[in-house]
Amino acid sequence: MNVKLISKRNMSVKSCSIKRKGCLRESIGRKCGARLSVLLVWLILVSVTKVAAQSERPNIILIYADDLGIGLLGHEGQKIISTPNIDQLARDGIRFQRSYANMLCAPARASLITGLHDAHADPFPISNAGAYVRAEESTLSAIEKSVNEKLPEVSKDQVFMGQVAQGMGYKTAQFGKLEWGFSTTHQQLVRHGWDYYLGYLDHGRAHGFYPPFLFENGKMAHYDGNTLLNAGKSIEPETEASYKERWDKNGKETYSQDIFMQGLLGFIESNKENPFFIYFPTQLPHGPVSIPEIHPDFANDDRLTSIEKEYASMVKMLDDNVGQIVEKLRELNLEENTLVIFTSDNGHEIYYSKEGRIEKPYTNIQTGERFDDHTNKYYSELAGDVFDGNGGQAGMKRSNLEGGIRVPLIIKWPEKIGKGAVSQRLTANYDLLPTIAEITGYSKTFESDGLSFYNELVGEGIEDLQHDFVVYSSFTGPTLITQDGWKLRTILSKNVFELFFLPEDLKEENDLSALHPDKLAALKTALLEACDGDYQNGLYSTRKSQIKLN
Repeated sequence: MNVKLISKRNMSVKSCSIKRKGCLRESIGRKCGARLSVLLVWLILVSVTKVAAQSERPNIILIYADDLGIGLLGHEGQKIISTPNIDQLARDGIRFQRSYANMLCAPARASLITGLHDAHADPFPISNAGAYVRAEESTLSAIEKSVNEKLPEVSKDQVFMGQVAQGMGYKTAQFGKLEWGFSTTHQQLVRHGWDYYLGYLDHGRAHGFYPPFLFENGKMAHYDGNTLLNAGKSIEPETEASYKERWDKNGKETYSQDIFMQGLLGFIESNKENPFFIYFPTQLPHGPVSIPEIHPDFANDDRLTSIEKEYASMVKMLDDNVGQIVEKLRELNLEENTLVIFTSDNGHEIYYSKEGRIEKPYTNIQTGERFDDHTNKYYSELAGDVFDGNGGQAGMKRSNLEGGIRVPLIIKWPEKIGKGAVSQRLTANYDLLPTIAEITGYSKTFESDGLSFYNELVGEGIEDLQHDFVVYSSFTGPTLITQDGWKLRTILSKNVFELFFLPEDLKEENDLSALHPDKLAALKTALLEACDGDYQNGLYSTRKSQIKLN
């Protein structure tokens, strides 16, 4: 696998070009040497096994939860919602306790698919939502043409996650909330390496769970019992009127997650004789809240309001879906040699607000003050979140606090990964592309900010390259987390640079910037370089970061 790791500092060797954004100088030699060792071993293995039967290559299923805070999982301490299937996945494989992703869905999905972080000078081409709201067979071609014309041309050298697996002979498929949005096209999906797809091309429409139509390989797939133009998107916050609207099932016959699960399980069945890669960006448990029925676990739970019971049922459905996927693999004798990867796009979000209980915009329920993610940070106990969805951390989705960017990452691969492993490796969502490239044997050179953690999975005794730090953008500015646990977060509008030491302060309560000026200066320099010389490249905004379609 030839991976070019992006940086202004180049190290060229005969077999690969290594460019690492943000390598601290004292560690470049050691880490690049380790990488060369991995490369040599990999080349030997490839030369020996390249004629192996297709059936020996592992299948890969990537389940990508939507707005699933780490605190919603049983093995992470959730007290109300049980998640036995996801917990079993963790017991049967490895879970990463220092796994990070972007603070918002679109950049998170772009980082995942490209292997790049989102604070570069050249931003991801993220389009606004809404392109397909009124799509019809007669207008589809014109809509796609309009969207494609507004998106920049993709370099022929750009490599995407689906393309990596597809290039190694895998059958690739995507189900759900397609690509990174907020409006995408058939042309993009084909370019990104998907043999088959079924789902929403418009993330705005994906906020409803009863779509009158979805998109399947460039064509509209209609669902006659779903008649609402907004796909049955419900209303926030919770009121008597919103409750009645939500449970009015007229025009809401077929639930989108049932469609996706039927398609996904069918794809596994029809491709059981050849290696496959399935990417499942589920809608769950993103809101607004919508569920066909309340799960029996919560029907008589006096701790919860009605809408909280419904939200908890969405998390339970996600857990059930994980169990159904594993059971299908077991039924077809595919479980041993299939990687099941479970993670989330970003941190927790509240979709069950109700006046006097938990409110949006996020408000300290005791004092009535709005949280500002600076001197008045969001914490579940202050906001009134009965689920503690962010796991006791500060902040939520859209924030560069831990609650917005630290996410679950669980990987099961019975043939290779021992049971019950827990990793403290600093891991980014943009590491998944180079890791999948190494697993599948992808041999072409590509650019990535990520590092493969294959050896962390299989425990072969060869140390993977480690990040010195990972970097992400946010609505207040970029943030950086180091291998040894330091975190620099920015609020650029206030010229604020906060410094935390996470091993002793996961709640980000004690700003150490005044006590450690040298550390602050060093990390500010590293962050500036990672942002290609301008902190503003790590400042996300709807106006600046998204492409208008109308």
